[in-house]
Amino acid sequence: MTTAQAAHTAKTAKTVDWPEARPEGLRERKKRLLRQQLTDTATQLFVARGFDAVRVAEIAEACGVSEKTVFNYFPTKESLILDRLEITVESLRTGLADPAEAPVDGALRILDGELTAMTSWLATQDDPVRACAAIRRFGTLIQETASLRAHQSDMMDQFTAVAAAVLAERAGLPADAPEPQIAATALLGLWRVQFQALTKYLDGTRTPAEVHEAVTADVRRAARVIDAGLGNHRSF
Repeated sequence: MTTAQAAHTAKTAKTVDWPEARPEGLRERKKRLLRQQLTDTATQLFVARGFDAVRVAEIAEACGVSEKTVFNYFPTKESLILDRLEITVESLRTGLADPAEAPVDGALRILDGELTAMTSWLATQDDPVRACAAIRRFGTLIQETASLRAHQSDMMDQFTAVAAAVLAERAGLPADAPEPQIAATALLGLWRVQFQALTKYLDGTRTPAEVHEAVTADVRRAARVIDAGLGNHRSF
């Protein structure tokens, strides 16, 4: 689970609706809000009853749309709850492409953006402790559901492939060369470190600012190990 994913909440917490950076028209806004409604409703039902116990038709009915409409927005049942993974893919494509920025710095910038979005949202909640508990329940749901774990694993493989392709292009190497492959695998390990740190520090005893500080410290410790290795390879 990425940091952005972790901000999906159970029904006891307010809806996550982070502001979009780009201006949007009425049509785009309606589509975005319906997409958000679908994924929020799905998350609430999945957390309350279990992923396998909820049918897509029930989610559609709860949102007042057809089952076909749900699948127009989300190609699979799993993507209803792991929807923000697509945003991470796009962030990797653009965030690692600048040859003037070290790959580790690009990855840290993406991760910090995801973490900041989540902790900023937490800070707006009337009951941050309850919101933290909802996020932990979301993480537990993913870990306990085989199809969600498999979908997440497939997406992590896609993340690695995207990162490897970007790093290979900036280094003038084939995408299947060992250097960009191992570099991408190492960089994507930082997402796992951030998720593990969130699991550790979202315990209800820390403020959102303290969570941000503690998680960032763990991620940067891991990043220093990666940076030491990549720094010795002049291709990147």
